[in-house]
Amino acid sequence: SIMSTNNSSYNLAGKTAIITGSTSGIGAAIARILAENGCDIIINGFGDDKDISDNIISLQQHQIKAYHHHADMRRSSDIADMVKFAKDTFGHIDIIVNNAGIQYIAPIQDFADDKWDDIIAVNLSSAFHMIKHTLPIMLTQHYGRIINIASVHGLVASVNKSAYVAAKHGLIGLTKTIALENAQNHIRCNAICPGWVKTPLVEKQITDNATAANISTSQAVKNLLSEKQPSLQFIDTNHIAEMVIMLCGYIGNGMNGAAITIDGGWTAQ
Repeated sequence: SIMSTNNSSYNLAGKTAIITGSTSGIGAAIARILAENGCDIIINGFGDDKDISDNIISLQQHQIKAYHHHADMRRSSDIADMVKFAKDTFGHIDIIVNNAGIQYIAPIQDFADDKWDDIIAVNLSSAFHMIKHTLPIMLTQHYGRIINIASVHGLVASVNKSAYVAAKHGLIGLTKTIALENAQNHIRCNAICPGWVKTPLVEKQITDNATAANISTSQAVKNLLSEKQPSLQFIDTNHIAEMVIMLCGYIGNGMNGAAITIDGGWTAQ
């Protein structure tokens, strides 16, 4: 249930978007709000086939076209295929949201090599490949919106998250470079940096923490938030979706290369 966007001036009718990692969590909320505002959609990500088709059907209820593409974000060839599919299907690609992300937690001396490789691939390199393949299309259109879902961990660090923090810092650096390269091309590239958001990824961390420390889930939630997020409230996926919509609207003309925090005060400390 989105509060403010339906009555505001974000008409994205005729626009198209690819949202990576959008079968659940933040990506799913972004896909939904774009569809509500008239945008044709390609969602991407793993999940149960029935859940994915239900998701597509609910997006189509907004009288837009919606498809799922199964690209594995670790594979550059899959990403190229997805962009080609979008171009062949829609004829143009207006908005890309690089949202796919995975997490793994360990001190660096115990950090599994393959986990490092996967996190860099999914959380950073996939955005490079997405942008590389869509930019030529956006340049011929003289229009594009590139939105990278980074994290507060693109700006500050936490222990035991070396790969994630490195990838998200890298994603913000990538955002700034793309913004500068295309500053005069009517293409805008910005990053959104959420704090703790209630998603399946974070819920798993909470459950793991609770089990490891032998405490209740609610205590684990309080511990998680009180360490970092002064509001002591999770960020809602719709908060992030609203910011995506804003960046696709008029204000998005003026913002370029920004790292926008939505973090309940985390980085203010």
